[in-house]
Amino acid sequence: MSLRGAYPADRAAALSGVPKSTIHDCVRKRVLVPSVSPVHVKLWSYSDLMGLRTIQWLRHEKKAPSGDEIPGTSMPRVRRALEALASLDLDLWTEDDDPRVAVDRSGEIHIDARGTAMTAEGQDVLDADLLDLIRPFSVGDAAGPDLHAPRPKLRIVPGKLSGSPHVRRTRVDTQALASLSRRLSSDRVYALYPDLDHEAVDEALDLEWQLDSSLANAA
Repeated sequence: MSLRGAYPADRAAALSGVPKSTIHDCVRKRVLVPSVSPVHVKLWSYSDLMGLRTIQWLRHEKKAPSGDEIPGTSMPRVRRALEALASLDLDLWTEDDDPRVAVDRSGEIHIDARGTAMTAEGQDVLDADLLDLIRPFSVGDAAGPDLHAPRPKLRIVPGKLSGSPHVRRTRVDTQALASLSRRLSSDRVYALYPDLDHEAVDEALDLEWQLDSSLANAA
């Protein structure tokens, strides 16, 4: 579990940017079953987060560069993409290494382990021929952060803290900082973590605010 990431439904929805209702529908139709734990408390892996983004993007209509409407991708091609994502070597992700993983309209998965961006910066995902599954994701009202560096001083690594967002090169979980901030002043939180610069703490709180807001907007 610790090597793959482990996210309950709320967390998987917030990080992937895919509405929780869509996630439950994927499970019900067995399009994507949580790969860490499919029963009781369902737990999704880091690869599953990319799979959820893949389903959301491929099944929506898209615009070609010419402006023409492109229908949603067929389910066999969606399933082929999900199978490829499930076989990814998650050891490629570390604090510093940031492999790019992308899916094209046909459901083919493209991997660049050197960290080269695979989509034009600032390009809306619904206008792209190729969707970078790691970069910030947005379809409709829901949005998800970068799945490796959600903020400059934060990281998400499948094999560290079960994939929880954390302050880079520490084991300080952003959820723990957010929990403290609900009961303590910012100055008190800073004082509890003297080895962290204030900007890292602020980024952690900002990320958790974004994730909470994403869930609320998609509800």
